[in-house]
Amino acid sequence: MPIALITGITGQDGSYLTELLLSKGYLVHGIVRRASRTERPRIDHLTLDGTIYGSRLFLHYADLQDATTLRRIMLKSAPDEVYHLAGQSHVGLSFEIPESTCEFTAMGTLRLLEILRDLPKVPRLLYVGSSEVFGNPVESPQSETTPFRPATPYGVAKAFAVDMVRVYRQAFGMFAVNALCYNHESPRRGESFVTRKITRAAARIKLGSKETLKLGNIESVRDWGFAGDYVDAMWRMLQQETPEDFIIATGRLSSVRQVLEYAFNAVGLRWQDHVQTDAGQFRAADVQSLCGDASKARRILGWQPTVDLVKLVEMMVESDLAALQTHSDGRPEN
Repeated sequence: MPIALITGITGQDGSYLTELLLSKGYLVHGIVRRASRTERPRIDHLTLDGTIYGSRLFLHYADLQDATTLRRIMLKSAPDEVYHLAGQSHVGLSFEIPESTCEFTAMGTLRLLEILRDLPKVPRLLYVGSSEVFGNPVESPQSETTPFRPATPYGVAKAFAVDMVRVYRQAFGMFAVNALCYNHESPRRGESFVTRKITRAAARIKLGSKETLKLGNIESVRDWGFAGDYVDAMWRMLQQETPEDFIIATGRLSSVRQVLEYAFNAVGLRWQDHVQTDAGQFRAADVQSLCGDASKARRILGWQPTVDLVKLVEMMVESDLAALQTHSDGRPEN
């Protein structure tokens, strides 16, 4: 039974990856930060299942700043594969908390690399990078050889971590790879992300809310895919004979305006009647034309996205409607 360890297991990607690995017969360890609340809605269906939790799935408390505890967990679990997903993941928020973004995303990754290379059995490592490393790119679409030009604190921190993974691969012979993932969404996406803001607002308005949704630049474009597809690519990367970095993307650009259209169409409404542009929500610096060329992943990994943006947004709206309708007072699930 292969053993995997996931940092950030309670996040969107971590939850989908956990399900995937369990379905493939893995024993899965996850690292979580201790908090006053014990609810972990993305993985509660797994941790509350007595046939899974405690036998094939285990959680450990640690923080990316706590090297001693991380090392202890690595020695105890002895993973074959480590999926490093944890870190401050909100691009816009990184302008408000640049120091902690760099501490957790950049230095946290370096700390983990140092621990892994000293283990008696060095596991294979996958780090989840980001399209934000390209920032304002010199070419579009971007490939694995496109130079980094990050335009946000988040992008800078990710670029540091990605390059460190490459350095440790080259200098110490580690099987360490970067999944350069473009935006990927799902019904489990955090509520502070624009796609989820839109789908939840559309669901609430459909059920009678009189609110007006306020957004920043609705002409902003992204390469959006489905998180469930992207974790499949991550797993495939660690099954290769040779460690290599891969772009994981759909190769299609869509605007926030299009997401609005798909979401409100799904509930039979016109988004123009319920949305206002708020200049205060524009980013201090925004990336341009981040569109990924995933031809290498298609060729070597045999991977390709299975869910287009229209279907993805409809999935998210349906999930938000169902969550709202389970509460008689009209409040959505936490």
